[in-house]
Amino acid sequence: MGAALALAQALGIDTLIAAELLPEIEAVMVRKVNEQMEGSRDG
Repeated sequence: MGAALALAQALGIDTLIAAELLPEIEAVMVRKVNEQMEGSRDG
């Protein structure tokens, strides 16, 4: 979380907004990675 907030700050993104959105973004990222991993096992 700390690294993500530091990146947000470096990009000029409000860190309070980033902290609020990060859990939802992380959940989507995990789902997509899992889908890709499942797809690579099928092929």
